[in-house]
Amino acid sequence: MATQDSAAPSTAPWENKRNPSGKNLIRRSIPWLGGLVLVALIAWGLWPKPVVIETGLVARGPLTVRVSEEGKTRVRNRYIVAAPVAGKMRRVPLKPGDEVKAGETLLTAIEPAVTPLLDPRSRAQAEAVVSMREASRKQATESLAARKAALEMSEADRDRMRAVTQAGSLSDSERDRMEADFSMKSAELRAAEFSLQVIDYELAQARAALARPEADTTGNLVEVKSPVSGRVLKVMQESEMIIAPGTQILEIGDPADIEIEAEILSRDAVSIKPGDSVEVEQWGGETPLKGRVRRVEPAAFTKISALGVEEQRVIVLSDLVEIPEAAKGLGDRYRVEVRVAIWHGDDVVVVPAGALFREGNAWKTYLFKDNTAKLTPVEAGHSDGRFTEILSGVAAGDELLLHPPDTVKDGTPVVKRAE
Repeated sequence: MATQDSAAPSTAPWENKRNPSGKNLIRRSIPWLGGLVLVALIAWGLWPKPVVIETGLVARGPLTVRVSEEGKTRVRNRYIVAAPVAGKMRRVPLKPGDEVKAGETLLTAIEPAVTPLLDPRSRAQAEAVVSMREASRKQATESLAARKAALEMSEADRDRMRAVTQAGSLSDSERDRMEADFSMKSAELRAAEFSLQVIDYELAQARAALARPEADTTGNLVEVKSPVSGRVLKVMQESEMIIAPGTQILEIGDPADIEIEAEILSRDAVSIKPGDSVEVEQWGGETPLKGRVRRVEPAAFTKISALGVEEQRVIVLSDLVEIPEAAKGLGDRYRVEVRVAIWHGDDVVVVPAGALFREGNAWKTYLFKDNTAKLTPVEAGHSDGRFTEILSGVAAGDELLLHPPDTVKDGTPVVKRAE
């Protein structure tokens, strides 16, 4: 029998494996290390970072609440010169800005108007009236001649009657009748003469309707002079023309005596009172002009805004106080910006308006403390748009977040923006 070789291996081939080296271990660990680094990067990216913000301080100081609105300057007392009579107005030699003196400066003159032209129908009617008046005059002339003849006959009878002196030749009634007849004939002659005069006047009137005489200004020229001293603001009618009584010619006023007119919303005008201080800005100079409210008109009017919304506005009139030399160039209807003070506090706690926001009906702010945003409710008072009065919730010296983004919540880490 054959025997087994003593040098044959005692284990199976698959059990004969080499031990792993250090290089192979590192190669196998690389994917795991990459995964750990990736997880660390994701965790670092998702880890909350501080929000960059801007802050403002709570302070004590004066606060004035003002109502701002566009306004315009206007001459306080303006006068419109109108035509006193109808006629032909001569050309106005003045221009806007020219100086005038009361009772001396001649603005214009009004002369009689030229007779208007007649259309063919009116002319034919006027000519017919002239012919009728001429015929009436001939009739009145013949009637006057007949009256004269009758009077002469009556006068001759009366003279013969007076020449008879023998008593009893004529009765008393005959004498009275002859005297009365002579008196009646004399009256009829005078009436005929007056009738002829009336006909002559009517004929002259009818002929004048056909004629077109030149306008005679002798004693008929009306001079229009300035009623007040000042300057011409506007010329309504400059050219020569036929005008009616009451036609507006020009407007006069004193540009040095101006006031400020502002159309303020009625809800804001309720808080404005005569005597309130006014600042006039954007008038053309750097320093605001000082003024005082003189009148708040009691009646409002409806005005359509640029967005098409109906608004009720009230006219508020203000007077300038101590007009500087640079502001004397302001004229009539110049645009300005009016800011009327409706409330003032000398020593109040104020914060920037951008630090406050609403949650429901409550005012809140974020307090900057230990690089963390702390949500704090506050009670707000008056505001001028830039600063707001704080009645409670924060104190002077506290630091608040200005215009916090939506990512800021209570307890969010924050960091100041680098200047």
